[in-house]
Amino acid sequence: MELPSLPAWEPVPGLYILATPIGNLGDITLRALAVLQGAALIACEDTRVTGKLLKHYGIKARLQRLDDHAGPETRARVIDEARQAAVVLVSDAGTPLISDPGYRLVREARAAGVMVTSIPGACAAVAALAMAGLASDRFLFAGFLPVKDKARGEALEELADVAATLVFYETAPRLEKSLLAIAQLWPEREVAVARELTKLHEECRTGTAAALAAHYAAHPPKGEIVLLVSPPSESEAPLLDTDALLRAALVEAGPGKAAGVVAKATGIDRATLYARALELKGA
Repeated sequence: MELPSLPAWEPVPGLYILATPIGNLGDITLRALAVLQGAALIACEDTRVTGKLLKHYGIKARLQRLDDHAGPETRARVIDEARQAAVVLVSDAGTPLISDPGYRLVREARAAGVMVTSIPGACAAVAALAMAGLASDRFLFAGFLPVKDKARGEALEELADVAATLVFYETAPRLEKSLLAIAQLWPEREVAVARELTKLHEECRTGTAAALAAHYAAHPPKGEIVLLVSPPSESEAPLLDTDALLRAALVEAGPGKAAGVVAKATGIDRATLYARALELKGA
């Protein structure tokens, strides 16, 4: 493919954190193409994936695999080269470091006095937030939820009182379980599932977590997924605060007495608190 007219760019030594398309190859900036074309080295998550992007735009470059398994020696070589020339870091799709490799490299490059800058572009989390219709004035990106059921539930409970839209990345095989876990904790909250962003079969579906779980049980999803959960409403019970009060009371008393103490302090039904106290005691 013939390159469009690119902005003038004189390569300057340093590390360039460069966003690549998340699906549609047209979603790359002219500045990003100029930097890729002029780089001495491109450090990437998978040379095959990055190679397809470069081939599409007719860019020939030297590639170095740098993923989560890259050791300190590999990072040191990349940093040494960045002292002398322009080195670009890309991930397979989207913005590096957003649930993608690169954190250690950036941190070590900065510590070594190497110039680090960002060439912004596509990011699945931001794209999904923009189209989901959930509150976007405040949001928390929480990466991938844990794989195991108990850990997933605990991770969600930790975020229960966050007054912002929650944004997660999820895989298609785990989506239904994550939706069911959200439905159990927050049955009334609005949830959005955005998948295959920028691609032919792009979809953004909203509803309660239970309704979405039922839909995807009947229509198994494919592709990369962004899962969004609306902020808590004013009427939503503060589960974390209640648990904290119960745990503190359980240090000095049994479940029955602890439930009574917390019931007096909060006005919450004692039977409900007693059942929860038994769960916490047995955990």
